[in-house]
Formats: sequence, C-alpha cells, structure tokens
Amino acid sequence: MSAEIVLDLSSPVPPFEQLRARITALVDDGSLTPGSRLPSVRALAADLGIAVGTVARAYRELEAAGYVVSRRRHGTTVAEAPPRQGPGSTPGKQAGQERDWPADVVQAAEDLARRAAAAGFSPEETVELLTGVARRMHG
Repeated sequence: MSAEIVLDLSSPVPPFEQLRARITALVDDGSLTPGSRLPSVRALAADLGIAVGTVARAYRELEAAGYVVSRRRHGTTVAEAPPRQGPGSTPGKQAGQERDWPADVVQAAEDLARRAAAAGFSPEETVELLTGVARRMHG
C-alpha cells in the first residue's frame, strides 16, 4: 500500500493531512476495501521517511472519521462500512449536490461539523463560524 502513497514534503499541506487525504481517496475509489489491513504506524513512517507521530495522527483522524478501525494486537484496518460515496460516484461529490467538491475539503468539512456538534454548536452556528473564518482569511 505504501507504494500508492507519495507525500510532497515541500508542500504547505502538512504530511499527516496529505497521508489522511490519500488513504481516504484509496478507500473512496475502492483501492482499499473494507477489512484491508494498513501498515503499522512504524512501518509506514519508515517507508515514507516521516515521523511515527505523523502517521499516528493521520490514523487517529481516519478513525475519528470512520474510515479505519484500530485495535491493539490487530493493527489498523479499513472499516467495514467506511463513509465513502458508493460505487460509480465521484469522490467528494455528495448526494444531491451539483458541485464536485474535492474529497479532502469534504473531509475537512465533515470533521468541522462533527467537532462543532460535539461542542454543542447548531448547524447554523457552525456555518456562521466557518463563514466568519473564511471572510477573515479572504480579506
């Protein structure tokens, strides 16, 4: 599997995020099927030439998003029902949407929505927060 993952260490996108997005894409396109075992954190870190903590963070975020399951002594495997779009659909495109959203942006939005809900935000408050942040960033 690590042969299918290439990180750009000169990119402004952090390596853990590149790794998370790449594994998400491999699950979404069916290259990694439910039950597929991912390399150990140490093995993948060594293969990619990155820190063990970087891989561990990517795996934790993938688990929080429902893409993988990690169990002691059994390793990390693709979840039996990962949150992918389904056969024939375009990764990143949500049902009923006209726009083809990039998979990593959809994942980030899902992460924000999940974290905001856990903090007690309503969907409207989450949108308000994101709109305010986007306006500040775009001037």
